[in-house]
Amino acid sequence: MDKVKILETYLPPDAAPLIGRWIDYFKCEFKISRNRNTKFGDYRPPHLGKGHRISVNFDLNPYAFLVTTVHEFAHLHTWNEHKHKAKPHGTEWKLNFKKMMQPFFEKDIFPADVKHAIIGYLNNPAASSCSDLTLYRSLRKYDTPKESILTVEKLPVKALFKLKDGRIFRKEEKLRKRYKCIEVSSRRTYLFSPVAEVELIEN
Repeated sequence: MDKVKILETYLPPDAAPLIGRWIDYFKCEFKISRNRNTKFGDYRPPHLGKGHRISVNFDLNPYAFLVTTVHEFAHLHTWNEHKHKAKPHGTEWKLNFKKMMQPFFEKDIFPADVKHAIIGYLNNPAASSCSDLTLYRSLRKYDTPKESILTVEKLPVKALFKLKDGRIFRKEEKLRKRYKCIEVSSRRTYLFSPVAEVELIEN
């Protein structure tokens, strides 16, 4: 099957041809990966005879998939230019990320709210698109709704919730940017991001 046709099932269709050209131009192994809770995508530089490798989680919505893909290609481009001399998310990467996002703005790929959030994020891109809460929230609006899955910020105080690993917590008050939550079994305190996805347990 043609790679652009495959990419069209994960990306906004108008973005797929350019990503396909990048894969060819940079001679990159591009892998659509299983879900990873800790990251949306990954870049590996050439090593032991293997070339550039990028992987992106299969279950992202098209806009999140595109933002993550451009993020990882900016790492590749920065590595080609500077090898290990540039910091992973330093000035050189930020400039490449801005430059590589530009064609998708020109094609008007993103909805207005996502475009606005990306522009804010591009003023100082962080290590991860999920660490910018405005961008993360705007991208999540385009997810397919999952039954019973909510974010911590949407839960009432004292609500019980469960993580994928089965651990159960009780939500407490907000401390600056994160929520204090108590693990029921150990009574230990943990801090959760407002946008952490959890499953509500009905009392």
